[in-house]
Amino acid sequence: MESLKELYKIGPGPSSSHTIGPLRACKRFKNVYSDADNYLVELFGSLSLTGKGHYTDMICIKTLSPTPTEVKFHSDFLEAHSNMMYLHAYKNGEEVGFWEVASIGGGSIRILNLPKENFEVYKENTFEEIYMYISENQISLVDYVLENEPDIMEYLEEVWNTMQDSIERGLSRDGVLPGSLKFPRMAKAMYEEALASTNEIEKHRNYVTAYAFAAAEENASCNEVVTAPTLGSCGVLPAVLTYYHKNLGYPKEKILEALAVAGVFGNIVKTNATISGAEGGCQAEIGVACAMASSAIAYLHDLPNHMIANAAEIGIEHHLGLTCDPVGGYVIIPCIERNGVAALRALDNAHYAKVLGKNKPNFVDFDTVVRTMKNTGMKIPVELKETSLAGLASEVKIY
Repeated sequence: MESLKELYKIGPGPSSSHTIGPLRACKRFKNVYSDADNYLVELFGSLSLTGKGHYTDMICIKTLSPTPTEVKFHSDFLEAHSNMMYLHAYKNGEEVGFWEVASIGGGSIRILNLPKENFEVYKENTFEEIYMYISENQISLVDYVLENEPDIMEYLEEVWNTMQDSIERGLSRDGVLPGSLKFPRMAKAMYEEALASTNEIEKHRNYVTAYAFAAAEENASCNEVVTAPTLGSCGVLPAVLTYYHKNLGYPKEKILEALAVAGVFGNIVKTNATISGAEGGCQAEIGVACAMASSAIAYLHDLPNHMIANAAEIGIEHHLGLTCDPVGGYVIIPCIERNGVAALRALDNAHYAKVLGKNKPNFVDFDTVVRTMKNTGMKIPVELKETSLAGLASEVKIY
């Protein structure tokens, strides 16, 4: 598996596949062909169909500036991947550079006409393999991460600080989100309601959802957030970790360890299935984010490794088949509410793992649910995988 640095990425919203991925591709392309007179970017599949609402053209033009850049949208899908882009560089009217780039999810890219790069740092690829290793060596999941990436905590602290910043910004802002939906920001009002509530259960649930909305609204505003594992699901894990830190008093050191644990499960899915909504539907984004958050909570409650994995498994199992149908191509409806819902589900999932795990064996293990999610994603119609061609995207009217 790859480094956690390739899972948790810091960058501008609203979509890791549609903004961070193209940004990274254009930045690298520009470094190689810096003397070009002009560039052409061709977008295909989901990158094209939701590229306007996801601001893909804007991020490409901005990244390749000040060199003149043209962006073309093609509605057809290429066989290589659901998110494809062609980058062309021209000098004196002649093409001097050409890259075929797949934006494979979470801001990661693959340049198909160049030798494949290797970011592997973990030998194990499944939870079964990881569980066998940590059991034989009697170490924790955190120890496992540190054994493979001794310096990762410094980076995770940067990730955590960015997550907190995005939530604090989101909680302080009023107004409407960018785009034609004119969707009102809700995080600040939800947080104020939490502060004023005298019902303790309602108060704490409002805290969690306010934090999730805050990060997701910052993402929809194209501001800086963290892929966890994607930008469309960037509010779930930060919300529960902020709640445990800010409201329950868990120390930062424990929160960073929970980030590492959550990263293990996100990495397993990224390696063996997908975290791309265009490839696997929203189960691959919100479902995986819920699994990561569930595992983090289970770790914070000091549950044993098998129960941590059970919590993560529950997070995906009950999002299987979830479609990705953003209204108007914006990462707003249903995306923002889904972040809040998944954050609350994560709390329940950790509880289920603890209570059920004491009384019965877990019949569905984490690796099984990851395979199931991958197979389910292959069967979801393309119209319901981040194309805005069906589902809510075709039913909700934009005025």
